[in-house]
Amino acid sequence: MTRAEIIDVLVEHARSPSRRGRLADADVVMPGGNPDCGDVVTVFLKVDREHDCVAAASFLGEGCTISQAAASVLMEQVQGAPLAGIEAMDGNDLMETLGREVVRMRPRCATLALSTLKGAVKRYRRERERERATSEPEEGDRRDGTTG
Repeated sequence: MTRAEIIDVLVEHARSPSRRGRLADADVVMPGGNPDCGDVVTVFLKVDREHDCVAAASFLGEGCTISQAAASVLMEQVQGAPLAGIEAMDGNDLMETLGREVVRMRPRCATLALSTLKGAVKRYRRERERERATSEPEEGDRRDGTTG
């Protein structure tokens, strides 16, 4: 794609973002922001627990064209993705997808949604660990509820 075509795609995503809106049944709601320029993105993540992958992801946000377009592109990309794949993603991959030549001067804007999404996955994992820890029987407790 040419630089002009990349810009057109980003502008279109910023004007008419995909996956924009709240997920009422989200497992995690994760706010993120870029204090340097005031961009804000909140990621809503619903996880398919059986397959450990994204069941649905969406966002709400305000900010520059790059941050909002990147959030739109990313939310499209991660539908059905394994959580391990999201954890392994890095900003360079997203910058390539967005058009490095176009977004290279604004890397924090371009990767805000990714860092927020990764934070959401981390929070999800932490909450699941907490759930498991509180649902496991304490040492010495039997399955039938008696101790011994």
